[in-house]
Amino acid sequence: MSDRTLVETEEQAALRAAVAALGHRHGRGYDRATLWEEAGKLGYLGVNLPEEYGGGGSGLAELSIVLEELGAAGCPLLLMIVSPAICGTVIARFGTEAQKQQWLPGLADGSLTMAFGITEPDAGSNSHRITTTARRAQTGDGWILNGRKVFVSGVDIADATLIVGRTEDARTGRLKPCLFIVPREAQGFQRSQIDMELTAVEKQFELVLDDVRLPADALVGDEDAGLLQLFAGLNPERVMTAAFAIGMGRYALAKAVDYAKTRQVWKEPIGAHQAIAHPLAQAHIELELAALMMRKAAYLYDAGDDAGAGEAANMAKYAAGEACVKAVDQAVQTLGGNGLTREYGLASLITASRVARIAPVSREMILNYVSHQILGLPKSY
Repeated sequence: MSDRTLVETEEQAALRAAVAALGHRHGRGYDRATLWEEAGKLGYLGVNLPEEYGGGGSGLAELSIVLEELGAAGCPLLLMIVSPAICGTVIARFGTEAQKQQWLPGLADGSLTMAFGITEPDAGSNSHRITTTARRAQTGDGWILNGRKVFVSGVDIADATLIVGRTEDARTGRLKPCLFIVPREAQGFQRSQIDMELTAVEKQFELVLDDVRLPADALVGDEDAGLLQLFAGLNPERVMTAAFAIGMGRYALAKAVDYAKTRQVWKEPIGAHQAIAHPLAQAHIELELAALMMRKAAYLYDAGDDAGAGEAANMAKYAAGEACVKAVDQAVQTLGGNGLTREYGLASLITASRVARIAPVSREMILNYVSHQILGLPKSY
């Protein structure tokens, strides 16, 4: 691990070292449930959540350290992006006192898990086209949800899913995004697993909501808040996706470096040759640069600068995704034929590394964001 003490506090450096030790104890062959439980008991899963609800009272900077180090040890917990980072953040910022007491302690210690459903088959990256609708029940308090979601991670192991739906503004007729907690066993809430080429312990699902009836308190926050509440969860999602990608890239790079130091075909190890050494050095540089932007994004978010965090989080996610793909590709190339064997465990990362280029928002949409919102160029759509 590179020395980050110049840009991290002593507490953050200690957290990084402790999580790295935990990750290396579990390693590439880890059992997700066992690691999740242990990380929760140690306080790592809820390090970003408020202390009064069982969390660590720190921030996104600390939570991203946890995911990065577990990824660097070969055992990333994908649901950290969703459960404590998105759902925990949204509930902590906008939930009622009852919702906070019901969910945050469990999200913090890992005994409760929450998935997140936003993407729809016909909406893709355009969240303004979300068609999952919520209408008030005619008899009594409550809501009725109808719609579909795709690529929702871990619904089978989550106690509930935070669903992005839309309510209609009676004054304007416009649809506004709102967030609803849907229990896993809610009547009319159906899931089917998507057959993925991706090798991951967390599965992907398509959801169908068919007249799902929810109590009034299933709504998180104010139904008039709209995009404010939604993006409060999406910025942490981008930062944590960057952490996921950087961890994976570091894991692959470390495997390649160890191999290049010992693999000897001629009189020197292959790592002595610049054709091997330089691409690995470039991969390291690009991962470190992405990590710096990720820490900037987390710092801005923790400081309450949502606008600044949005810019930095998008750029961090882009940089980390690109750096991860390049690091994994170069690691496999360094090992040659061995890079495609199960023994070395790198080939499966070729597919996995592309996740950060695609989800939760594609690199092309991030380039759109930067060109429109930051550079002020005209929109193409």
